[in-house]
Amino acid sequence: MSRSLKVRPEYIPQVKLAVKRNGYARQKDLAEELFISLSTLNNYLNGRPVDHLNFTEISDKLGQDWKEISTFEDNPTSTIGKENPEEPIPGCPEENASSMYVERPPIEQTCLEALLRPHALVRVKAPRLMGKTSLMVRMLAQLAQKGYKRACLNLHLATETDLTAVNRFFKWFCISVGQSLGMPNRLADYWDEDFSTSKVDTTEYFEKYLLPNAGAPVVLCLDEVDRVFPYREVASEFLGLLRAWHERGKVEKIWQGLRLVVVHSTEVYIPLNINESPFNVGLPIELPEFTPEQVQELARQHGKEWNPPCIEQLMEMVGGHPYLVEQAFINSNGSLESLLQDAPTDAGIYANHLRHLWRILRQHPDLTTALLKVIEADSPVRLELMQTYKLHSMGLVKKQGNEVMPSCRLYQQYFRERLGEL
Repeated sequence: MSRSLKVRPEYIPQVKLAVKRNGYARQKDLAEELFISLSTLNNYLNGRPVDHLNFTEISDKLGQDWKEISTFEDNPTSTIGKENPEEPIPGCPEENASSMYVERPPIEQTCLEALLRPHALVRVKAPRLMGKTSLMVRMLAQLAQKGYKRACLNLHLATETDLTAVNRFFKWFCISVGQSLGMPNRLADYWDEDFSTSKVDTTEYFEKYLLPNAGAPVVLCLDEVDRVFPYREVASEFLGLLRAWHERGKVEKIWQGLRLVVVHSTEVYIPLNINESPFNVGLPIELPEFTPEQVQELARQHGKEWNPPCIEQLMEMVGGHPYLVEQAFINSNGSLESLLQDAPTDAGIYANHLRHLWRILRQHPDLTTALLKVIEADSPVRLELMQTYKLHSMGLVKKQGNEVMPSCRLYQQYFRERLGEL
């Protein structure tokens, strides 16, 4: 068996930068394209050992010379008996956070004030690439300055195996949160396989170990929570537990020190008892698109002196979508007219992003049919509930009451041509 490779420390910033330079807005997008787990890609980007074949494939996709940037694993060790041998240490996504940030008042202040209160629960929902993670990075940094401990967990780091068994999922959850807090794994001291349940053991682990030993209130940020929605048993147990912890915080001091942030891209499409759902309590936050003034501010932060008519032309194509707007500022080396003309084509600056969405759609014929219906309509249309949820979470449509319409002209033009080829 070939030895594992890892990125040399001096090349780690280079490979991380290569992800966005190659048009991948998120690490998850690249992982999905390569058909590898997010944890494997996370290992690669942070200089941890990766299988030789995966290492070379990732390097090639990012335009990196794998021989130049790699070194062998120094001290390979056996993973026999370990709970999650390939799982990276979960951490807050500060390393990927942009130094540029456009506020959307009063959202930031509202979130911060809520999280400063005991047993807070904040729910952040918006389609992909709308700035959910950037918002939470900003909030968590401010809370850290006030002495709070942060634990961040992206549920896309969970494997299929983790998500198909309740007991295994809760073990993975406990270990991952402990790692994010920098605390040793002591799960064996609190887990009773014979005479208890996973929910009880998980609660014990938090109540008697993680929270008392954190030394300060803990803000637990759970990103991409919709990852668990398709796994009904795990989702029901996990989401019900979060609600139970929030309720206990109303009367029990130890649970008042836990502040929960639940981040997701789509509506909750699993049946949950109204008294066991964390989605009808706490503070709901739904991120809107940028206003023209906010787009102007982002242009200024990028050193672009675009006048209002230029901003208006850009927004006619991409709306106020934060990612699409920012890509225009990053890549606007020529004329705005040329950029907008090429935008909805494979020759434009959004080519990788659009192709990624197209690959997802091609795997779901029902979504392609639904999107074509939306694109060809002269007015908002009503879709099946699940189709609405999924297309909205991808950012392809926006809601207008119970109906939907294309979220921007970029998607409408690009997918009208692609869907017409089918």
